Amino acid sequence: MDAHIVASTAPLLGWAVHGSILARRLACARRDPLTGLHTRAGWTARAEHVIRRHPHAAVLLVDLDHFKTLNDTHGHAAGDVALAEAADRLRAWCGRHGLAGRLGGDEFVAVVRNLAVVDLNALIATLHQPLSYEGVRLSLAASVGVCAVADLPVPCLPDALTAADAAMYAAKGRGRRGSRTTH
Repeated sequence: MDAHIVASTAPLLGWAVHGSILARRLACARRDPLTGLHTRAGWTARAEHVIRRHPHAAVLLVDLDHFKTLNDTHGHAAGDVALAEAADRLRAWCGRHGLAGRLGGDEFVAVVRNLAVVDLNALIATLHQPLSYEGVRLSLAASVGVCAVADLPVPCLPDALTAADAAMYAAKGRGRRGSRTTH
């Protein structure tokens, strides 16, 4: 009788272990391994939820300026440090007010629940602080585009991302040292 119970529960145990492994892999796939931020897939689902529940939400796109030059001059390890530092700064700025993600390369994204309670100037200031790498101070700069979701005809994430992207490129055109909000 005991052998029969063990034999019948073995497949269940195998499926439980397999399910646990798959769940861990899926969670890892939704996190960027370098920065620990949500990837596009992991961030998108959460951002859509924030936009639905918070009428004063905003979407931000952040692009590191001169990142290719930093990588070419100081090497990919320095570039990785810059990406990780920018991610930490963005995550800290979002705090309990929002959620940060990494789209890929040197592009980051964030959603905040209420644009009125966050300080965009503080984000710009922190993203422009130099960082230390192997005893050298490296410049860090970013362009930020912001879209207040309430300003859209239909409050949806794809339109907010498009508007934030346009605002980010407008900020780059103004000397790469600021942010721009769509209206």
